[in-house]
Amino acid sequence: MAARTKIAVVVRKDLADWQRLNVTAFLISGITAAHPGLVGEPYADADDVGYLPLLGKPVLVYAATTEELAQVHREALDRDMRLAVYTADMFRTGNDEDNRAAVRAVPTADLDLVGVALHEGRNAVDKVCKGLSLHP
Repeated sequence: MAARTKIAVVVRKDLADWQRLNVTAFLISGITAAHPGLVGEPYADADDVGYLPLLGKPVLVYAATTEELAQVHREALDRDMRLAVYTADMFRTGNDEDNRAAVRAVPTADLDLVGVALHEGRNAVDKVCKGLSLHP
């Protein structure tokens, strides 16, 4: 599945720069946790200093309005895609347990989404993200 797949992150465009970067990092951690086979081998430089492995495929980051983000979320769920989500409430928490509780407290249709990430077949991701612009 990894060869013909795509990773996409969709982040709400009205967030502060630090928030967009933070949301993207958190969402990619969800993709990596769900798909550990996407992570390559460790790196090393010419002096044999070792570095951590990275994802072995590119990540496309899209900017979206609140409405576009909600549409991506709905379409992905309608296609039974597994998503990583980040909600506005998560900015007010300080740990993973509180983040999960913040999401759990809100019905699906009422989530105040600021970002989602998905890893699926290229065509499926393209359909769900159709019309979105890549993040500047």
